[in-house]
Amino acid sequence: MSVNHDLLESLMSYNEKNSPTFSLKLNGVLFSIIDISITNSPIPVNEPTTRGGVYFSDTFAYKMKGVVEDLSIVPLLTKIMLGPNTEFGELKIFTQIESEGKNLNLEISTNLTNSVQTPNSIELSMIIVKLNSV
Repeated sequence: MSVNHDLLESLMSYNEKNSPTFSLKLNGVLFSIIDISITNSPIPVNEPTTRGGVYFSDTFAYKMKGVVEDLSIVPLLTKIMLGPNTEFGELKIFTQIESEGKNLNLEISTNLTNSVQTPNSIELSMIIVKLNSV
């Protein structure tokens, strides 16, 4: 995992105190993501492992949840989610935060681990695999 932990802590803190705008870019289309939560939580493994031979999982992971209200994203998600595919695609999420008096544009790479669709939206559960300031 290529995550700058100081930057991730800044993102988590900023997200709790403010309401930054998050956008997911998939197949060249931007989708707005709302109700973002970012947590560091345990993964149900006893030691670091490669999960399904597809992605690496440590015993703890930074998880991200968010809601997309544009259901035109649903057919695009099936192409990157593990299960129907042998490859695990990354979702690219973009946001801007302020840290130490500077505006930072962030690119967050995630793996989609679960999605729950309602008639009006889809909730995405993801694991953060990379975090870069661009």
